[in-house]
Amino acid sequence: MKISIIIPNYNGGHLLAVNLPKLVSAVNAYKDADFEIIISDDVSTDNSEDVITRFKKNNEENDIAIKTNFNRNIKDSGFSKNVNRGVAISTGDIILLLNSDVIPEKDFLLSLIPHFQKVKVFAVACMEESIEDKEKDLRGRGIGKWEKGFLVHSGGDVNGDKTLWASGGSSAFRKSIWQELGGLDILYNPFYWEDIDLSYRAWKSGYEVDFEKDSIVKHEHDKGAIRNSYSKQEITSIAYRNQFIFVWKNITDKKLLFSHIYWLPYHFAMAIKSKNTALLSGFFNAFVLLPKIIQSRLKTKQKFILSDKKLLDQFHV
Repeated sequence: MKISIIIPNYNGGHLLAVNLPKLVSAVNAYKDADFEIIISDDVSTDNSEDVITRFKKNNEENDIAIKTNFNRNIKDSGFSKNVNRGVAISTGDIILLLNSDVIPEKDFLLSLIPHFQKVKVFAVACMEESIEDKEKDLRGRGIGKWEKGFLVHSGGDVNGDKTLWASGGSSAFRKSIWQELGGLDILYNPFYWEDIDLSYRAWKSGYEVDFEKDSIVKHEHDKGAIRNSYSKQEITSIAYRNQFIFVWKNITDKKLLFSHIYWLPYHFAMAIKSKNTALLSGFFNAFVLLPKIIQSRLKTKQKFILSDKKLLDQFHV
């Protein structure tokens, strides 16, 4: 077996300098696979290129193959595009996505990789020791429910073994199924919901997404690029936009689609009343993309064999 570890990076040079050596230690501790590390940089303006180049040079004699990819075109930026570029040059059977602000425990691979012995498993999510606003929390298993016309997702009990989605920053994926599903959808650029979308499509296509609580990584959200590069208003607006995109693209149960339309006037009225301009701008920005969303919907729904209700019934707690 060969494992391709893909690290999407944007202005994370300070994180890579600290975290890459820890990743190498974890890789060297796992003896049952061959590895390559792919660092896919997305128009970084900090010292990322120098850090990446130095790391590659310092590990020339290591058994781990190290590849780099530098995107210098701002028009081709965004998380989905950056990850997909990394996957395109990968040669592994398993793709392991780790954000630059994620630090793996030395033995995190021992319990993670054996899940792929089950042929229906598409992805396995790690347990995240999440650090956000100086608060620590264990997360990584996702659940969701249909509420007032939308999929509302949240963290679930970490003792469960299945998850609604595998995080794009701390999970492993079977490459053959990734390619079958078409990878991350660039409609969600620059960020958010792309990993939920991919996992949801995998579930509806008959595959499974596991959660492994003993595969632990530390995720330092406060040090990530999103919060340092976008305002809270921009982040919220993008999240709303992608929530609309997700529904319009993936939901096929007629009752759920009807409820989405039914609840829209309520959401608009509440947004106007509370001056929630992020929701209104999110809807407008999604509506502009409607032709592309419909095109993507027509393509992806052909693979669906599981209804939305049957899928969500597994995760509605």
